[in-house]
Amino acid sequence: MQGKTVVITGATSGIGEVAALALAKMGARIVVVARSKARGEETLARFRGSAPAIAHALYVGDLLRLSEMKRLAAEIAAAEARVDVLINNAGAMFGSRKLTEDGLERTFALNHMAYFVLTAGLRERLKAAPAARIVNTASDAHRGGTLNLDQVQSASGFGGMKAYSHSKLCNILFTRELARRLRGSAVTTNCLHPGFVASRFGRDGDYGRLSEIVFPLLRPFAHTPEDGARTQIYVASAPELTGITGGYWAKSAPATPSAAAQDDAAAARLWEVSEQLVG
Repeated sequence: MQGKTVVITGATSGIGEVAALALAKMGARIVVVARSKARGEETLARFRGSAPAIAHALYVGDLLRLSEMKRLAAEIAAAEARVDVLINNAGAMFGSRKLTEDGLERTFALNHMAYFVLTAGLRERLKAAPAARIVNTASDAHRGGTLNLDQVQSASGFGGMKAYSHSKLCNILFTRELARRLRGSAVTTNCLHPGFVASRFGRDGDYGRLSEIVFPLLRPFAHTPEDGARTQIYVASAPELTGITGGYWAKSAPATPSAAAQDDAAAARLWEVSEQLVG
């Protein structure tokens, strides 16, 4: 990772922060995309403490808004000659259905559309690297999801876990279609399941009864952020994964996603719908 530039979302806490710090210690330059400037600067200070000679960078924006997603991608692309690794990691689960200013259901907007838009905006910078990697944080929660592209906004029968599972299914389908579209280039893409992690996930934000009842019960059985970050670090940096693309990883090993997550026709249709939503 010496001399490589890593762009990562969701790096101010949890597995994203652990992974980014580990990659910084390996010699990578970290470009943090954060919602909070204060938390982003605190995170950069920790990176600089571990790797003081490297000029890490911070970009602040709200990944719930398409205009912000596009702005962040454009600003990073203008500042960076190349991006060696893009880690799409920011995500959340919401306990109630609310729409963003773009009319998108929040879970779908943050957990899928932010991956889609940021990746598209940095595509040429990724292609400028000798062998770039795109790493998408998915989840085994995708196994509870079904893809109904007429209901991506969860307009009826909303449930926090249901919407989250749907978005994680989208992450895997997006990875598969992206791998197909990047075939023949030096850019690879893979996704991963980090496990249920004891982090800020479930503590911050609008989780409703999930935060009050479910998460406290599950937390004693959760992985530490350090455990959860291992697969993300591995997929982002392991030399033996050079040229490997389109895969789903868990515990730093190949894993088989659900049948719905292996539907290439659905993956292609999801891409088309995402393009239409971005405009």
